[in-house]
Amino acid sequence: MVTNIQTQLLGRDVSFPVEESRFAYWLVVLRLIVGWWFLHAGLDKFLAWPFDASWFVGGAAAQTSLGPIVTLFSDGILLSFTNIMVPLGQTLIGLGLIVGALTRLAAFFGAFLMTFFYFINGETGGWAHGVITGDLLGLLIFAMIATLGAGRVLGVDAYLAKTSFVRDHPRLRYLIG
Repeated sequence: MVTNIQTQLLGRDVSFPVEESRFAYWLVVLRLIVGWWFLHAGLDKFLAWPFDASWFVGGAAAQTSLGPIVTLFSDGILLSFTNIMVPLGQTLIGLGLIVGALTRLAAFFGAFLMTFFYFINGETGGWAHGVITGDLLGLLIFAMIATLGAGRVLGVDAYLAKTSFVRDHPRLRYLIG
C-alpha cells in the first residue's frame, strides 16, 4: 500500500508517496541495528568490568562546553554512579530497541548519551574528523527512531499501546512507540 504524505515545509506544500511495507521493514532494520550497537557497547563494558568513565568525565572533558556538567561526575559517588549507569543504560537501551519495548524512552536516553559523546569526543579531539561524526549520526538516528515510533512495528510497543493501562493513562503513549 502506498500512502501519499502531504505536509508543509518552509511554508510550501510538499507531497510525496511512501510505500508503507518498505517503510515498516526499514524501521525494524534500523531499530535492530541500533539496538545491537548499544547492547553490544553495554555488554562489552560489563564483560571488561570494572568499567571506568573517569577518562571521559574528567581531564580534557572539563574544557568542553559540557564541562560544568560532566565534571560533577568525575569523582566520588557520582563517578561510581556513572561507572554503573553507562553500561547499564547502554544495555537497557539496546534491549529496549531490539524488542521494541518503551522505544521512545530508550531512544530518548540513547540520544541523551550520544549528545554527551558527540560534544565531548568532538571538542576534546578538536573536531579532528569534522563536525559530522558517528556520534552525531547516532544522535540523529535515535531522534528518528523516537519520532517515527519504530517500536510499533513488530515490537512490544504495538501490544502495549492496545492495553487498557495505556489507554487509561494516555501520557504513556509518549514513552512507547
